[in-house]
Amino acid sequence: MKRIMNPILQIENLNKHFTLHEQGVQIPSCCGVNLTATTGELTALVGPTGAGKSSVLKCVYRTYLPSSGSMLFTQADGTAIDLSNASESEMLHLRERDIGFVTQFLHCLPRKAAVDIVAAPLVRQGESIVNARDKARELLNTLNVPERLWNVPPATFSGGEKQRVNLARGLIAKPRLLLLDEPTASLDPHTTDRVVDLLNSIKQQGVAMLAIFHHPALVDRLADQVVELAMARHTLELHA
Repeated sequence: MKRIMNPILQIENLNKHFTLHEQGVQIPSCCGVNLTATTGELTALVGPTGAGKSSVLKCVYRTYLPSSGSMLFTQADGTAIDLSNASESEMLHLRERDIGFVTQFLHCLPRKAAVDIVAAPLVRQGESIVNARDKARELLNTLNVPERLWNVPPATFSGGEKQRVNLARGLIAKPRLLLLDEPTASLDPHTTDRVVDLLNSIKQQGVAMLAIFHHPALVDRLADQVVELAMARHTLELHA
């Protein structure tokens, strides 16, 4: 029998819109989103392009400030914090240890070696540089990044190689909640299979995941819950 776990994240009626003041309109993105993310499980977001799937993840990570709704996150000490109105310092602390985000693109310092980019989250948590780099090399090898590239800055890497480095950086610290925005979009089938195995392994270690995948087959292979988002109905006009 599967053990019932309390959600680490509970989102209720989340809405995000963008205001174009010069045009006098509000463009809706995600609307009325309700979902939970639970320890050791993956919740997949599905729906048409433009339904606001990425906006949900960015609201949780607070790259976007939600327009309304609540996002209750259970911290390591058991207390809950509403990410919708958490302070910047609180969000920085949560990103340091509790909430990770693997985006579709690698953003990093231009002259930093791939192994050091991957090791950085562990170093920030207090791991020694030697141990962090050893773990980074192991993960880069698991994700099929050629050894000749480990000490090279990723600026000249292919799209798939950059995404593998991006994945390794996001996965290495095993945050309590991991956000994934189409992490396998530019990967070959063999590497995708390795990523699936790695994500399943991380789930078994108790990490909660909220993810967007491009291919329905990946949702079938990885998701414990599926939440379908609908398109917002219309643009709102602002009135003076």
